[in-house]
Amino acid sequence: MSIPHQPAPAPRTATGTLDTAFDRAFGHPAGLLGRLGGWVMARGNAGTEHRVVDLARLEPDEIVLVVGPGPGIGLDAAGRLAGEVIGVEPSAEMRALCLERCGNRVELRDGSAARTGSADASADVVLTVNNVELWEDRAAAFAELFRVLRPGGRMLLSAHEKGLPVSRHELADEAAAAGFTDLQTWTWQPPGFAPLAAQLKAVKPA
Repeated sequence: MSIPHQPAPAPRTATGTLDTAFDRAFGHPAGLLGRLGGWVMARGNAGTEHRVVDLARLEPDEIVLVVGPGPGIGLDAAGRLAGEVIGVEPSAEMRALCLERCGNRVELRDGSAARTGSADASADVVLTVNNVELWEDRAAAFAELFRVLRPGGRMLLSAHEKGLPVSRHELADEAAAAGFTDLQTWTWQPPGFAPLAAQLKAVKPA
């Protein structure tokens, strides 16, 4: 009886190995590389995180949903201003870093932009920094964020412009298709060596 030929597995290329390592550090942080990526993100993204929180003009009685807080810089800043702050983060390593940084000032959940675990019209503000690049289904994510915002609620989004899957104007069009209005988009140069940020503000109609 002949044994069917089994093709040899494709050798892992240097590029493939680097891509995997980069994803484990920054895209889907996991293990030691994930914690190292969190350390890098905490320093490289801090200026943008604080900028977005400042632009949100959070009030002490507001409920804020932070999507993809990473190591928790913006989450911590929001937690010091708003009445209730919820971080939705799929990476266990990043949730651990958020807990170390924020303590009991915030609530942390395993989730994503398309799966927040929040009730309808339960948040006043949605903040997300350098996370939209990871949304597998942006239409579903924008629909989810629209759903969880209260009428009159606002969303602020920021991402490295060079890493966006579409232009910031197309991103605004996608948010509009989900029902958001009063859309504004612009670029902002963070301090230090961080790349140019594309930013978007939108409102759920009252």
